[in-house]
Amino acid sequence: MLLQVQHSLVLFIDMQQKLAPTIFEHKDVEQAAAWVLQVALQLEVPVWATEQYPQGIGATLPALAELIPEAQVLQKMHFSALKEAHIASSLACTERKQVVVLGIEAHVCVLQSVLDLLALGYQVFVVAEATGSRTVQNKQLALSRMQQAGAQIISKEMLAFEWLECCGTDTFRQISKGWIR
Repeated sequence: MLLQVQHSLVLFIDMQQKLAPTIFEHKDVEQAAAWVLQVALQLEVPVWATEQYPQGIGATLPALAELIPEAQVLQKMHFSALKEAHIASSLACTERKQVVVLGIEAHVCVLQSVLDLLALGYQVFVVAEATGSRTVQNKQLALSRMQQAGAQIISKEMLAFEWLECCGTDTFRQISKGWIR
């Protein structure tokens, strides 16, 4: 199954101020996340972000928060975003069946959200380099488990090229020039 812009939504999980610095190679994960968010916004793919207990863990990293409409930053207490009724019902109302997931931590909130998305019948795509955990082992185990459950593990370039579909368009030139080097 290929990703399509008109069927996609990005779910950006918990890249928050107090948690992000503890993630293995966090700067690389943050840069990859920014890349995905910017491409999504340029292609008008809706982006939603979650914040796990922001009073304790802080808000989304400022450089990334500026890429997300404030109304699309959703607070949660459950590890799985889909256990929050306001998130699950809002997602159901979008009629978008392809959910691109990225964020932290891969083995906790990302994993549980992905498993719940799959259980609800969504096509789930996890951007590997834009997903992280405090340890490499936890990230690898989480990606493996998500894939075994039916999620597609993809790279950010796979995402962009599938959304673009073809070359020779103004959109392709714009994305290629700005993001694919």
